Amino acid sequence: MKLRWSRALTLFPALALACGLTTAAPAAAEAPTVRSGWNNFSCKPSAAHPRPVVLVHGTFGNSVDNWLGLAPYLVARGYCVFSLDYGQLPGVPLFHGLGPVDASAEQLAAYVDKVLAATGAGKADLVGHSQGGMMPRVYLKFHGGADKVNALVGLAPDNHGTDVDGLTRLLDLFPDAKKYVSELTPGLTDQIAGSDILNRLNEGGDTLPGIHYTVIATRYDEVVTPYRTQFLDGPDVRNVVLQDLCPVDLSEHVAIGLADRLAFHETANALDPAHATPTTCASVG
Repeated sequence: MKLRWSRALTLFPALALACGLTTAAPAAAEAPTVRSGWNNFSCKPSAAHPRPVVLVHGTFGNSVDNWLGLAPYLVARGYCVFSLDYGQLPGVPLFHGLGPVDASAEQLAAYVDKVLAATGAGKADLVGHSQGGMMPRVYLKFHGGADKVNALVGLAPDNHGTDVDGLTRLLDLFPDAKKYVSELTPGLTDQIAGSDILNRLNEGGDTLPGIHYTVIATRYDEVVTPYRTQFLDGPDVRNVVLQDLCPVDLSEHVAIGLADRLAFHETANALDPAHATPTTCASVG
């Protein structure tokens, strides 16, 4: 089987952690998010945007770096925007989303409660990238989130897991490596198609009543594969492929969450469907 190096490299951080390969961690990133109008717990939602937006980063992401594009974009449109860190591992700075998915969902539950208490809102809207688009569904189904969330927007979410184009199957050939990945980075094995948490999550249907779901995917996703496994099936679901809106959009898995203005525009449409405007190749404002 011919493997693309770009895909192989997506697993390198996990294998490095599993094998104990460490490098000097970069200095902790400064988080001037309050000065940028995001993570400002004094923010009160407006009549136009009555719900706070909680951003949920992906695997190996964090509450700042994952949202340097989308958070200011939403703040500029009048939203109260918040982001959290979850799935931290001891001794691993900056790179989060590696802990067990169920425990991460409990962290999200506590954070949403904190945001709702600070803003006075009855419900929040959630926007997540990759694992951050799937893990909130665990919160909704198993940790009381269904009554506290209005909408969930997933940017390239691994809703039904991934095989990373078959690369994860290589772990079966190396039992020791699989053991260490499972023990040290359980958040990764939880995202492999067929994992226990994913089976429990999707048993009985993908969605819950009363929540508006949007999935924004790219055909060029090289991490959550096949990309159509990201889609949800339910009565209040909109599944979007960026290239159906703009054929020349070349964003892959990382770019869709970090910098794709079409994905940002579709996110804004999902958060405020009453004032949605068509997303086209010119939707870069």
